[in-house]
Amino acid sequence: MKIEQIYTGCLAHAAYYIENNGESAIFDPLREVQPYIDRATKDKAKVKYVFETHFHADFVSGHLDLAKKTGAKIVYGPTARPQFDAIVAQDNDIFEVGNYKIKVLHTPGHTMESTTYLLIDENGDDHGIITGDTLFIGDVGRPDLAQHVIEDLTEEKLAGYLYDSLHNKILPLADHLMVYPNHGAGSACGKMMSKETTDTLGHQKETNYALQPMDKEEFIEQLLTGLTPPPGYFPKNVLMNIQGYESIDTIMEKAKRPLSPEAFEAAANETGALVLDTRNAEDFAKGFIPNSINIGLDGNFAMWVGEMIPDIQQKILLVCEEGKEEEAMIRLSRVGYDHTIGYLDRGFNSWKYAHKEIDKIKRIDAKVLAEIMEASPLIIDIRKKSEFDSEHVIGAQNIPLNQINSHLAELPKDKAFIIHCAGGYRSMLASSILKARDWDNFVDVRDGFKGIKETNIPVSEYVCPTTLL
Repeated sequence: MKIEQIYTGCLAHAAYYIENNGESAIFDPLREVQPYIDRATKDKAKVKYVFETHFHADFVSGHLDLAKKTGAKIVYGPTARPQFDAIVAQDNDIFEVGNYKIKVLHTPGHTMESTTYLLIDENGDDHGIITGDTLFIGDVGRPDLAQHVIEDLTEEKLAGYLYDSLHNKILPLADHLMVYPNHGAGSACGKMMSKETTDTLGHQKETNYALQPMDKEEFIEQLLTGLTPPPGYFPKNVLMNIQGYESIDTIMEKAKRPLSPEAFEAAANETGALVLDTRNAEDFAKGFIPNSINIGLDGNFAMWVGEMIPDIQQKILLVCEEGKEEEAMIRLSRVGYDHTIGYLDRGFNSWKYAHKEIDKIKRIDAKVLAEIMEASPLIIDIRKKSEFDSEHVIGAQNIPLNQINSHLAELPKDKAFIIHCAGGYRSMLASSILKARDWDNFVDVRDGFKGIKETNIPVSEYVCPTTLL
């Protein structure tokens, strides 16, 4: 069967493309749809359907633009109530793409409309299942997201629905089927996903904790243990996917405004826009526009934007490495941040050469930290709690990055301290936030905990993170 996984690492997201006999279908597309159109054009195939496994929370889907540009029909599973033209399928409905068939399996649990699509090849043989966020490799979808949109749902109810879906719809299927999930490791839609992005259902039956023999009560308890609060932008993305949104072409048109340093500064002052610097952490530390926030494109950019910028209506001004401006705009729009109003023309160098005010952040290597440990410095570890509990510097204080804004009172202004994450990406984001709020008495560890482990700095005994859930 001709199926391609189109994986986007920064969102840990997988879309799927199938084609047969001049017809094609896309499953769970990202917002920028031209790559899917180009793929179908290469095969001289008409895009017949856009299948959605559910109303996504962690990204804005490209279903509307893709349907508008290709004439494809949008398909959701049972109980979906989209506020635009779409087919709401019934359980066991079958759709044809060329000589392939796609069978609808309603699998509520992650959300109520969550649907798995069974792929049947041209010979009538079952090939695989596109599972959305119902079944991941090594995990299943978290059952606490839909309750933030639909008030009478609880995570316990949804977990119970998911148990029934897995046992009544997924586990009875043949072991040879391929599992094609919507996400891999790094997504906030599960808690312990594998780095692998496909597998056989048979292997998942053997290895996935959620597919092992247990009663519903035990399943619910296991599934809800270790869940962390979802990013604040998730419910807003769900509503965009249900209600509709502006075309990405319109968003990009508004955002592609190169601004001189003077115009950039005026726009920031007049609009209250957030200055978002997407350069790598090392370049940012050496010089940046005062009060700007650093979220590097070289990491999980979109996810950290969603975590750290609470208002998706926030106006944004971009500072990028030259040539990366459009990429930053696209990646912002993937998670619903549609209000970029321009970017610094020719990047940070133009600001510097205009002799505008510049701020800096001091960084040290872990080996330098080792040399000053006798002075017992205050160390702030901004990794996730599970990372900290697994292994940390003895005596360090844990303030996870996504909680730093609500824990600022715990950070002294009259005493020097050290800040670190795993490798320097997240700690620079935290450092930029502290700088913007007038902290100037800290140092960032460039190589993070990875570098610390290569020194003689005392660390706690290692505990496997999976045992902490």
